[in-house]
Amino acid sequence: MAMEAGQIKSLIEAAFPDAVVVIEDLRGDGDHYAAQVTSTAFKGKSRVQQHQMVYKALRGAMGGDLHALALQTQAPAE
Repeated sequence: MAMEAGQIKSLIEAAFPDAVVVIEDLRGDGDHYAAQVTSTAFKGKSRVQQHQMVYKALRGAMGGDLHALALQTQAPAE
């Protein structure tokens, strides 16, 4: 079962209320997405830590309902 873009966005925004989240369906199949996430929660964190935080927010959907997610994360510019 594929995940909808809105569902991905909602899960990320629930974990990071200040986040700016942009989701793109890469193939139009509801199975391959790109996400850009900007949040102050990422400040001082490595890229790997940032990605781990987003994967945790997705509550285990990666590899199940969500097959592929090209993820870009960053803290907002000061």
